[in-house]
Amino acid sequence: MSGPVAVVTPWYPSTQLPFRGAFVQAMTEATAPGTASFTVYHCDSWVARLSADEDARIADAVRALMPVAGTPSRTVGGADLVTVPVPMPRALPFAEQARRAAASLKVALGGRPIAAPVVHAHVGLLGGLPALRNMRSDSRLFVTEHATFLDRMLAEPDGRAGYAEVLAACEAFFVVGDPLRAQLAEAFPEHADKLRSIANPIDFATPRAEPVKSLHRWLFVGGLIERKGVGWLLEAFAVCRRQEPALTLTLVGEGELRGRLGERAEELGVADAVTFAGALSPVEALGLMREHDVLVHPSRYETFGVVVVEAAAAGMPVIVTRCGGPEQTLAGIESDAGQLIEVEEDSTAIVAGYEQLRDRFPGGMDLDRARRVLADRFGYQAVARQHHDAWFSSPSADPS
Repeated sequence: MSGPVAVVTPWYPSTQLPFRGAFVQAMTEATAPGTASFTVYHCDSWVARLSADEDARIADAVRALMPVAGTPSRTVGGADLVTVPVPMPRALPFAEQARRAAASLKVALGGRPIAAPVVHAHVGLLGGLPALRNMRSDSRLFVTEHATFLDRMLAEPDGRAGYAEVLAACEAFFVVGDPLRAQLAEAFPEHADKLRSIANPIDFATPRAEPVKSLHRWLFVGGLIERKGVGWLLEAFAVCRRQEPALTLTLVGEGELRGRLGERAEELGVADAVTFAGALSPVEALGLMREHDVLVHPSRYETFGVVVVEAAAAGMPVIVTRCGGPEQTLAGIESDAGQLIEVEEDSTAIVAGYEQLRDRFPGGMDLDRARRVLADRFGYQAVARQHHDAWFSSPSADPS
């Protein structure tokens, strides 16, 4: 068994937001076993429109209540979870968000540093800076970047400065995909040697009860927002359903487009075939993957594309855009796993992708092979081994 580990993260699934930080939860489940202890500090932003007086009074109340509220609970992998409330007025700069999280974490720790000799932060600025401000001087800092909004963090001078501070202090800096690695290497060439690629872990333990027999039951999992391409997905579904009335579409997630998507489904005459499942827990979403036939994921940009690999783990083919992460995660097994399509600002590519996949289903793909290859790349054991090798190696060892 290896030594204690602490994780500092701005995102972790909660009752209110069951999706947010699911990849951090998965990393915890994969890597906590085999450590002497594992504690997750979730710096949970409580965002609201606040006056300066309200902000100050809420901060005082949080400080007073933290000794009670900061009691650890048990989470996945046998880890402890400490939820740290971070009062957050709306629209704060990223660096100020990180400073507030650092201050709240200090209160939760009673002014003492994090005890663990290995501290792993998620999200370079929002988790990395709070970790750096609250760790022991002799502890080792590791960071994983997932954020799709990295460019916006670095565009703020204070954000860029804070990010540089974290990069300078950390022993290794993990990214979940090549697009993020390229951004960081360009922004901070002096730290390029610290950058390593370690993917989000995916659970391959539970197989599908029966193989996919048709492509009738479409599934989307993600935020109902513009970046995810969900509007074009609905348009494409309506086109395809005119040719195949048996098609259905389930949308898992919430977001700003929810109301408009419902209205548009009525206008297109497909409302009876579209189910809005709302926000579900990761376990519930994975269950739906095993009950549907094809994941359609027309995102405009992804750093990794967790749901794409989760779908393959669930034994279902995918129709996914070449939007950064997915073409990397599916490299070498594109045709076995499903159909990659181009990012286009209409429904044409999605319709064509579905038709191409349908025309070669099932003989023109090998879902079992795709699942095996992806398990070797992104399964819990593979990702845990990479983390443990980094965390518990000699500090002087070459991290590459």
